[in-house]
Amino acid sequence: MGTTVSIDIVDSHDRSLVDELVAWLHEVDEVFSPYKDDSIISRLGYGTLAPTDAVVGDDVREVLQRCGELCEATDGLFDVWSLPSPNGTSFDPCGYVKGWSVQRAATLLADHGVVDFCLNAGGDVALGGCNHDGAPWRVGVRHPTDPQAVAFVLEGIGPLAVATSASYERGGHIVDPRSGRECTELASATVVGPDLAEADAYATVLYLMGADGLYWLAEQHGYTGAVITRDGQLIAADAFNAYRAG
Repeated sequence: MGTTVSIDIVDSHDRSLVDELVAWLHEVDEVFSPYKDDSIISRLGYGTLAPTDAVVGDDVREVLQRCGELCEATDGLFDVWSLPSPNGTSFDPCGYVKGWSVQRAATLLADHGVVDFCLNAGGDVALGGCNHDGAPWRVGVRHPTDPQAVAFVLEGIGPLAVATSASYERGGHIVDPRSGRECTELASATVVGPDLAEADAYATVLYLMGADGLYWLAEQHGYTGAVITRDGQLIAADAFNAYRAG
């Protein structure tokens, strides 16, 4: 779906686990990619499938249900049925699917007894346990205006997720679904929490809400965040600063 995924498994050398993760991510791409005209998601967007059709599986229904809940909880800010999509429709759930699919991969590893790992999907990261040195993982978050620089480094022991929404990878693609206009207040928004599916969605919501969205995020149990404004100002919640590496 237009990104790459890196897999770092610390406490296992079972290559079949990596193969299983890769197979899952390819399955997600086949079903959910808005870049593929024949994917379930594209066909739903085109109206040639309905969510109730038998070919629409449980995974898709799970994603649609959660996206609907997020739309309601954000007063329409997270409305995946009102977004410009690569397939030309107005249905694009990628703002939830990427984090959801990687979190599912993290759960798969945990189910196999893997404790220490790092899954990185285009800068959205799901962490388990500790790194190769037995220390907390460190995650550098890219500076929004300098691809060679890091805005800040986060540190923590998994389960932990880090997700960032910004316009530097795909240009002005983050649109307020209520107005159809690109959001320009922030350069980036980063969310930390226990689950990457939620963190990824919340990062999009925070980016759309602007700096005041940090108050909304504080009400989402277990999640915290920071934003960088267009003029380079970093605004972080107190709970977020607890994750910043010294």
